[in-house]
Amino acid sequence: MSADLDLAERAARAAGDVLLSRYGRPPEGLAAKSTGTDPVSDADREAERAIHELLRSERPDDGLLSEEGAHAETASGRRWVVDPLDGTVNYLYGFPVWAVSVALEDDAGSALAVVLDPVRDECFSAVRDGGARLAGAPLHVRRPADLGQALVGTGFAYDPVRRAQQAGVVRRLLPRVRDIRRVGAAALDLAWIAAGRMDAYYERGLNRWDWAAGRLLVTEAGGVVTALEGEPEGLLAAATPDLLSDLAALVG
Repeated sequence: MSADLDLAERAARAAGDVLLSRYGRPPEGLAAKSTGTDPVSDADREAERAIHELLRSERPDDGLLSEEGAHAETASGRRWVVDPLDGTVNYLYGFPVWAVSVALEDDAGSALAVVLDPVRDECFSAVRDGGARLAGAPLHVRRPADLGQALVGTGFAYDPVRRAQQAGVVRRLLPRVRDIRRVGAAALDLAWIAAGRMDAYYERGLNRWDWAAGRLLVTEAGGVVTALEGEPEGLLAAATPDLLSDLAALVG
């Protein structure tokens, strides 16, 4: 997997360079996607183009699934799953928490993952059965004694009705945990769980490109990831199976 991991990192950095070159400038090509508060801009599109062109050049038989619409069917049985800019709202506001997410899937499932934080120049990576790493150092999830000691991350949907429901979940959860963080970029939430910067994370309504790379980071760092009941694209991640079951009981 070393050649593929190198390609994934180069693709993520190509997108990161595009995004950094536009970061802090007035947005161009701004449009809305699922709702009026769910934006996309030329920065997202150009970052996706940089990744797509590199993958198409070096792995022309592989498939591609990307958030901004780039798509290719697979002739090799492998597929790249890409979020060229995870945390678009943060990016457009100049809030320095956003990332590029690149994952490779094959017939056996998730094969490798890269989540790049261009602002901090942190590149999280994982290879199936090979562990998760940051700057060459192995990553390991934290193992708090119980949910009451856990720092929990989450995210919110763009749909107002769903957001109101999610507020009810937070109200139920907040008294039962150490605290709650809302980062605004699912890929970084999961990378930070792998790095031990948070203990658990939950969110409903994610798309595959939101969690494809982050899920492998968590599992290769010793954590557990599962789908939320009734929502196949939902996600729940935690450091240990015990913590996961307690969290699921409150947010499921």
